[in-house]
Amino acid sequence: MRRLFGGALSAVGGVLAGHKSDLWGLGALLLGLLSGASLWFGAAGIVGVALDDGLAAGVGLVRVVVPLGLVASGVALIRDRGDEVKSERAAGISVGGVLLLVSLSGFFHVARGRPGLDDTLDEWGAAGGILGIGVGGSLHAAAALSGSILILGLLAVVGLIVVTGSSVGAIGRGSLMIAGPPARWLQARARMLFSDLHSPDATETTVEVTEGSDSDAAGDGAVVAGSDAQTEIPPEGADRAGPNDGTTDDQPDPAIRKRPVPSRKTGPVVVTEQKLPLDTSHWTQPPLSLLSRSHKQEIDTIDIVERGKRLQETLAQFGVETNLLEPIVGPTVTRYVLTLGEGVKVTKFESLRKDMAYAMASPDVRIIAPIPGQRAIGVEVPNNRREIITVGDLLSSKEAAQASHPLEVAIGRDINGNNVMVNIADMPHVLIAGATGSGKSSCLNSLLSSILMRSTPDQVRMILVDPKRVEMGQYGRIPHLLTAPVTDPRKAANALAWAVREMERRYDVLADVGVRDITGYNQAVDSNTLKPRPGVLDAEGEPVVYSRLPFVLVVVDELSDLMMVAARDVEESIARIAQMARAVGIHLVIATQRPSVDVITGVIKANIPSRWAFAVSSLTDSRVILDQPGAERLVGGGDLLMLGTSSSALNRIQGCWVEESEVRAIVSHWRAEAKKFEQDPTVSLRSGSETTSVGSAVPLDGHSAATDSLQIDSITTTAPDSAQSDDELIDAAKELVVQTQLGSTSMLQRKLRVGFARAGRIMDLLEEQGVVGPSTGSKAREVLVTQEEYDARRDNRGTLSVAPESVSEPAAGNAPELHTDFDL
Repeated sequence: MRRLFGGALSAVGGVLAGHKSDLWGLGALLLGLLSGASLWFGAAGIVGVALDDGLAAGVGLVRVVVPLGLVASGVALIRDRGDEVKSERAAGISVGGVLLLVSLSGFFHVARGRPGLDDTLDEWGAAGGILGIGVGGSLHAAAALSGSILILGLLAVVGLIVVTGSSVGAIGRGSLMIAGPPARWLQARARMLFSDLHSPDATETTVEVTEGSDSDAAGDGAVVAGSDAQTEIPPEGADRAGPNDGTTDDQPDPAIRKRPVPSRKTGPVVVTEQKLPLDTSHWTQPPLSLLSRSHKQEIDTIDIVERGKRLQETLAQFGVETNLLEPIVGPTVTRYVLTLGEGVKVTKFESLRKDMAYAMASPDVRIIAPIPGQRAIGVEVPNNRREIITVGDLLSSKEAAQASHPLEVAIGRDINGNNVMVNIADMPHVLIAGATGSGKSSCLNSLLSSILMRSTPDQVRMILVDPKRVEMGQYGRIPHLLTAPVTDPRKAANALAWAVREMERRYDVLADVGVRDITGYNQAVDSNTLKPRPGVLDAEGEPVVYSRLPFVLVVVDELSDLMMVAARDVEESIARIAQMARAVGIHLVIATQRPSVDVITGVIKANIPSRWAFAVSSLTDSRVILDQPGAERLVGGGDLLMLGTSSSALNRIQGCWVEESEVRAIVSHWRAEAKKFEQDPTVSLRSGSETTSVGSAVPLDGHSAATDSLQIDSITTTAPDSAQSDDELIDAAKELVVQTQLGSTSMLQRKLRVGFARAGRIMDLLEEQGVVGPSTGSKAREVLVTQEEYDARRDNRGTLSVAPESVSEPAAGNAPELHTDFDL
């Protein structure tokens, strides 16, 4: 019988052995539910009373939360099905719970009068129980009251770290987030209280905005009445004013606070939406309410910690001992910071990249070895859930509030969670490249939206080149544009050539007035210190009056299409602008989806050191863009690497997103502003001491508004080189064609040292004058004029012949003038 009974017990034990974790979990869950029903509801009968008395005697007041701990432990044990990671997690919860139980019992014992063993059960239950007597009493006897509280508090923090699987820094940040709103509320109430003491009439305070005689420039404001004060809310885009006493000590309400901007206005101190160095004008900027905000995404701390341990264990399996530091969670990727053990080579660590990606269940990981400025290695792993960053998030941040230049734009958020605002004028040109669908167009839209939200047309003017015809068309008819969005690649080459001529003309202006750059020139205009030299007159015979120079931003959405049509002219114009245009305020933003050496040539790369690389398909493409690897491991969707001018270190940023509806709202605002000025032609823009009309796009050295508008209309219709230069070269071209009897465009390219587009245009002019016949494909054109006929007509006209030496190097002003039409 004993043998039979023992065999049955062994069989039952063998069956239950595979369910040990489930049985312990169910037992803890049942005990937690029973104790909770007894403690909270008094509904567990005799069993509940026994549990209540036992817990009161054991742990005292802590028994109130014991049911929650038992239920959590039971759930953790049930979820543990042999998984090593889950087993460690359950063990951690149990150990951390015991530490919290010990620390709380000791604290309640010390705080509730330190009852002894000779006291009643009720007094034990109102303090820390027998456990509290053992822990708290011992600590109090050894370290007194203050020391025991500090030790118990530290023990509680350790228990909380073990339970949550987090770190001290994460717990500290969480505590600050919880305590932040109440603290800010108390601070606001205290500030309001003291402001009422200083301003007894605060309930009747209004805001006055004046600028000379233009008292209606700010528009009508709405006054919102509160319990303590009234704050005037300007209309959309209008300036915000400070208190009437001229001080800015009192901060505005956070719900309506905008970016403060100093303004050159009389009367009370005025706070505008943008902090720009250039003077405000009659233009009204779009309100930030047009832009949406993203929802803050919670971070799964447990998942991040588990993935970090998995990464460390994987490296240990290959003999690479590491120490895992606190990870950095970004919007797109999480950077795990590791320090290597003694004798471990960095090259061996880098060779395990594929193994790390396999262990993390990720398509790829990016290794930073080492992290700049640290003795550590970073492993960037894509997050399971990505955070969406909007332009509204960045433009409403403190970084945008501190931005002081009209060309500072919102780019995104880096891996440390910092908002990134960059100044294009400091770069001073940008090359953007990446594969199709990687986020280039979104980046360009965010860049343009930032400029339209922060800058007025008298501060920034733009030329948009869009060979794809669908990206930039939505920005048409806004006052910031110098010309309609350019879609024809040949006209785009003309626009770039116009920018070169504009650069040269601005340099002439700066040289005449004796300043070094556009900033010094505009400051001199504002202070009215620029005086023209005696006898210098403009085109209309009037004395020259200097006016402000706005920044000019040229945005090219697809460079490869331009390089296919007019590679030499486009490359030459880009190189000249990139080399010299910074000082006169002309800047380039060039994007392409084909990062190859025939599109991003060596000349372009040498003159544009600032590059933004989105996801590409190969290491070769990454080297073309950045001169180093990295872009081939990006995850797309706006994930980019930024290479600045001062360092070769790459900064990983999650690009921001702007909805198409938001772009349309911003564009509609500026179109309405333009119509408002068109309907009131008497309105003019104040610019320093000089007044120009609204239609004046790029005022230079005293040019009239009509002249400027004609120049702007001809941005894309004129050839890349001026008509005068073509007229000078056409004489040399006639001489060459007639002498060689060869109507070849490539011959003109070689002999005259011009680009293909210009040589083709000269050949078309020769066809119009009857010198050569029509094009016959790839063959040379037929020459219709013989040498004898050319000499005879030249002698009859009294025109001197061109020396052969002057053909190879024509100089402006030296070529003969010949306006003969060859009608044979």
